[in-house]
Amino acid sequence: MNRIYLDNAATTPLDPEVMEAMLPYLSTHFGNPSSIYSYGRETRLAVENARKTVARIVKASPGEIFFTSGGTESDNMALVAAVEDLGCRHIVTSAIEHHAVFHTVEHLQKKHQLQVSYVAVTPNGHIDLAHLKTLVAGSSQRVLVSLMHANNEIGNLLDIEEVGAICKEYNAIFHSDTVQTLGHYPLDFSKKWIHFATGAGHKFHGPKGIGLLYVSDEVSIHPLIHGGGQERNMRAGTENIYGIVGFAKALELADAHLDKDKQYILSLKHYLAERLHQQIPELSFNGDWNGESLYTVLNVSFPRTEKTEMLLMALDLQGICVSGGSACSSGADMGSHVIRALRSTPGVPIRFSFSKYNTREQLDEVLRVLAQLI
Repeated sequence: MNRIYLDNAATTPLDPEVMEAMLPYLSTHFGNPSSIYSYGRETRLAVENARKTVARIVKASPGEIFFTSGGTESDNMALVAAVEDLGCRHIVTSAIEHHAVFHTVEHLQKKHQLQVSYVAVTPNGHIDLAHLKTLVAGSSQRVLVSLMHANNEIGNLLDIEEVGAICKEYNAIFHSDTVQTLGHYPLDFSKKWIHFATGAGHKFHGPKGIGLLYVSDEVSIHPLIHGGGQERNMRAGTENIYGIVGFAKALELADAHLDKDKQYILSLKHYLAERLHQQIPELSFNGDWNGESLYTVLNVSFPRTEKTEMLLMALDLQGICVSGGSACSSGADMGSHVIRALRSTPGVPIRFSFSKYNTREQLDEVLRVLAQLI
């Protein structure tokens, strides 16, 4: 059976060019970057060249870029630093954030007795910016705003420059989980409208286990992980050399082909949406799917019947890989907190998420299988 993979918001296949760039650091270039001899110097150079590549693409200085184990660690590091180092005592976030933020905020709230406010979400999944401004402006304590750039389940995009302007006006700290947009949209951190941003290599055809934390040079924070002096004393532990090299190479490739890949992937999303609507008129699309939304994500609610209740499993048995929400919480089997927050029409939500490796022929096969199953 030829499997069809349509869960690229969870993870993406490794680009062969990225694998090629990583291989030397899995074999001959194995030195510890902290060592002073030649083996160490060559891996140290690889790390710093990767940092410069990433910084150039996101328009930051290399000193603002830190490599981590992934988006979750980066989110934790940013949120903890904002509270413990920058004096934020009031967190403003939303009910549709990734659990890496949502659960960390809950932890910090209990640990430090913080005030937490949840900004209103519109019926189509956008953050209510007027309510956000009211919450930030009305706070008597320093505010941390944590809102993701693009929702990983429904794909809605946030106007991060507008949020950044609100935060700047009221001296608030702004953290944005940009895991779903780094490598898919041009990001410009030189404008200084954001203090913390995060990324993960496996979302744009890079390796797993490597992440990014952008920390604006306008703030000064302490490390979350203590020990050695790696990452300029900001993250102890021997560096993931091949992961860092792969991250930079994947981001470089994504940036070089951004417009071409976007147009192609968007055409797949629209094609599947149109055909699904023709085939099953009763279904609905979650979020602002045809507006300010990720071109890589289409979230569909199928009418709830005996056949659709087990749709994810039935598709898997046919070799079609999709998800019902975030891969990071699928093991919990509690349904999607994002879909619940939208109070959408009851149905069975399925997230289709696309990459440059998907084809229209694959989508035709998915449509054929769905016609049989439903």
